[in-house]
Amino acid sequence: MIDSIPLGAAAALLLFALITDVKAMRIPNLLTGSFFTAGLGFHLLTNGWNGGLNALAGALAGFVPLLVLYLFKGIGAGDVKLFAALGAWIGTAPVLQVLVYTIFYAGGAGAAMVILKRSFGRRMVMGTLLLLLPQQGRLKAAWGAWTTGGIRFPFMIAVTPGALTAWLLMN
Repeated sequence: MIDSIPLGAAAALLLFALITDVKAMRIPNLLTGSFFTAGLGFHLLTNGWNGGLNALAGALAGFVPLLVLYLFKGIGAGDVKLFAALGAWIGTAPVLQVLVYTIFYAGGAGAAMVILKRSFGRRMVMGTLLLLLPQQGRLKAAWGAWTTGGIRFPFMIAVTPGALTAWLLMN
């Protein structure tokens, strides 16, 4: 019974995040912060200091890779904090599995957008060329210009099937 609480909490977190992300392209800090705190508290109460440390390790495992994507303007800050909260509930290996499947689904969504919107595809080609052929220190400014005005979609559209796939394959 107690093992189902983290998965239930993670499912609730993802459901609330999906709703807010689709409606407003935003995942509120109140949602991610409260779920992070609750996950850490739950594991501290049920498993002591080891549980708390494992929850923190899971949070870091979810936070750090997405922080890199955020720094390259690939996702929003709410997505980064969401994965930290998710990791606090489900742990290191499961949050990394969710992340891997999420990236596959996000890549599929990105490929579909390239096919459906040709100007986005041209910007992707230009961005790749900018990375491969840097021009005397102007790469950063050109990269920043390339990423602005791009097509955006709620990342939770990829996270939700990513989480479902990971959980179905784990069980």
